[in-house]
Amino acid sequence: MGRTNPTYRDSLRALESEWSPMRRALRREYQADFDRLFDRGRTFADAAGYANPMDPERAFVLSLLLAHEVEIRRLRGELEEVEGRVSDSESEGQVPDSKSVDRISDSNDEPDATPEDKSDATREGPG
Repeated sequence: MGRTNPTYRDSLRALESEWSPMRRALRREYQADFDRLFDRGRTFADAAGYANPMDPERAFVLSLLLAHEVEIRRLRGELEEVEGRVSDSESEGQVPDSKSVDRISDSNDEPDATPEDKSDATREGPG
């Protein structure tokens, strides 16, 4: 493979180049989404290349579907975690308002605080 047949990665680069006029025609806000599709297609390039498909476009679509399934599974896990936190607070007699639910979901987006950040948060200012 690679000598007689183009590799999957080569085929994907050619496909991306072939569709570049569409990317240029997209609004700027959608161009990053377009690029992300091809990034996701490259995520499973090893498996797609191993399969050595006759039609690399089908392998690309399958890679996109697989990447979306992975993302859905991750989001479902986060949703279950947030729902668990909400139900825990409800069982403790606290009724969460929308702001506290937003804080719970936002806490998943923030990186873990460094020890310096934690010590700064516990310090009290003058006065």
